[in-house]
Amino acid sequence: MYKLTWILVAFFAFTLSVLAAPIPVPDDSQDLDKRATHVGRGTWYIPGLGNCGWTNNRNQLVVAMPKSLYDQNNGSNCGQMVQISFGGKSVTAKMVDSCPGCGPNDLDMSPATFGALASLDVGVIKASWHFLKK
Repeated sequence: MYKLTWILVAFFAFTLSVLAAPIPVPDDSQDLDKRATHVGRGTWYIPGLGNCGWTNNRNQLVVAMPKSLYDQNNGSNCGQMVQISFGGKSVTAKMVDSCPGCGPNDLDMSPATFGALASLDVGVIKASWHFLKK
């Protein structure tokens, strides 16, 4: 009888300890950062073979992310879509390269991407942008 009691006590103690154990929660801080709106300098460049390993051209809606962002995420933002806004216009483009001369919130855009927001003659704009959901 005592053996059965000890088995039941041990079973319930084990069950309670499993139920009381903390459950790991995934770190969503990067996802929250991706939803943040960034405001920075927008410039344009002629794309070619980028850091992400793809060759792109001036007619594609592509952008180069700040090198600091590329390094921070080990290039995991490659292929990520971003929405960029300026002067009441917006365009969606794909991250395909890194920009060594960009600040932490700046984007370097293909002529097609920049041209959807402003004339290439303008050269530099103050753009707001955010990542879109994957």
